[in-house]
Amino acid sequence: MTDSLLNAELLSNIGRSAEPKTELATRRDIRKYSVATGQRLEKFLAGDEAPPLYHMALFWDVVGLDELTPDGVIVDHLLPEFPLKRAMAGGLKIDYFQPIRPGDTLVATRTLTDIYQKQGSSGPLIFYEVVMVVETDTGTPVLTETATRILR
Repeated sequence: MTDSLLNAELLSNIGRSAEPKTELATRRDIRKYSVATGQRLEKFLAGDEAPPLYHMALFWDVVGLDELTPDGVIVDHLLPEFPLKRAMAGGLKIDYFQPIRPGDTLVATRTLTDIYQKQGSSGPLIFYEVVMVVETDTGTPVLTETATRILR
């Protein structure tokens, strides 16, 4: 295996959390998302309950085009500067605890939970994992999302 690209300073970011973000789930937004994603169940189309993955973009910052990277992605300030730059999806696991309904005030907290290196066929790869915990404003668990990204 090649020398490690991960140093103590980089690894010290494990456990770092972003500031919590709060968003309101509205019937109109649930209905728009349901139509846009081709949902068929009436509970989604009527906006009575949010379909799976509704939360994914709910907590994204809305920024100007000048604040996006050349490939159209917002800079994630939770992450440290990695020595490898090309990012790929590495997996997504979502555990749902209760449905999202209109009127729910949701609070999401993202935490960098792991950074590790592996050797790929064309060179070293860095993996990192970010866990987002979504709760209601009263602290009731809604979902936990674990996203893994691969850098090469």
